[in-house]
Amino acid sequence: MVSIAFTGGGTGGHIFPGLAVAAELKNQLAGFEFQLFWIGSSSGMDRALVEEAGIEFFGVPSGKLRRYFSLRTAVDFFKVIAGFFAARKILKKRKARLLFSKGGFVSVPPCAAASSLGIPVFTHESDFSPGLATKINARYVSRTGGMIFTAYEDTVRFFSEAVRDRVTVSGNPVRAVFRNADAAKGRAFLESADDARILLVLGGSQGAREINELVRAVLPQLTEIYTVVHQTGPNQQWDLPSAEKYKPFPFIKEEMPHVMAAAEVVMGRSGAGIWEWAVLGKPMILIPLSGSGTRGDQVENARYFTEAEAALSLTGDEVNPDALLRAVRLLAQDAEKRRSMAAVSKKIGERDGAEFIARVLSEKIKSRYGGES
Repeated sequence: MVSIAFTGGGTGGHIFPGLAVAAELKNQLAGFEFQLFWIGSSSGMDRALVEEAGIEFFGVPSGKLRRYFSLRTAVDFFKVIAGFFAARKILKKRKARLLFSKGGFVSVPPCAAASSLGIPVFTHESDFSPGLATKINARYVSRTGGMIFTAYEDTVRFFSEAVRDRVTVSGNPVRAVFRNADAAKGRAFLESADDARILLVLGGSQGAREINELVRAVLPQLTEIYTVVHQTGPNQQWDLPSAEKYKPFPFIKEEMPHVMAAAEVVMGRSGAGIWEWAVLGKPMILIPLSGSGTRGDQVENARYFTEAEAALSLTGDEVNPDALLRAVRLLAQDAEKRRSMAAVSKKIGERDGAEFIARVLSEKIKSRYGGES
């Protein structure tokens, strides 16, 4: 029995791609004796999402990695140390043979622990430029003979020469259900007519107050054109306006791929989730998270999709209700532009990151541990 560890978390943008790889790896290892388990944050959404996917979960302490001074840095430093020893104990007890990391600050202690035990470390970066966690984890990849996967071609240049030979472009892992989504099922869930034009608004798994406020400011004008389907976030259904063609949800789970397939345009942030939109070939309106507290990764992601002409993006002073309404009207009134953007979007999403990564991992496992199956 070969034991395979996964790690990563903190947001859906780290967890869902990891789950996509895990699901595809199970397919690749059919007939091979193995077990998967996940090391994630002992607090937050990680446990619920992973266990719902049928994967055993172990929570460890995790501290946020910061590039700036904060009084919490000292406290979080000790959490990282505690997370290292907790992860090391789990990896050793479960006799893990390989660790795949989907990133996020929670992934650093397990990657460090795996390296200390000589366990090969593989990691994936979803953003255009690597985050601090990936830069740290890259050292453990290099030491253990693993691999760094990236979503974007240009991301390779951000890594040092010392690890660049361990970097390969895989695309972003997207759950298989998005590649097989059914617009009719989405419309049935929404109870929308077959000819209803749908604008899907997303703020990530936790919602985005800024986007919610923008939508609220221009909702009457938006609903003149579209049925607005709005994932508000679980704790942000505050003072929502009432409108006949407005459908707010705290969170859309199993139905999300089908709802997205039914949408004419998708609007939201520009984290890893935009690759799900690309797989479905959706024109996008992107409002990247920016300013203090962010390293600008969403701005970079949005710039890539915008320069490729798969998206319109609003940044800086453009993030206001009038600019949002202009962007929506521009796409609503120009069917040819929507078709062109959709084609580019779908082209970007063609590469199956989950299949690519799972194939590399399965070949590594079978070549090294085939005799244990």
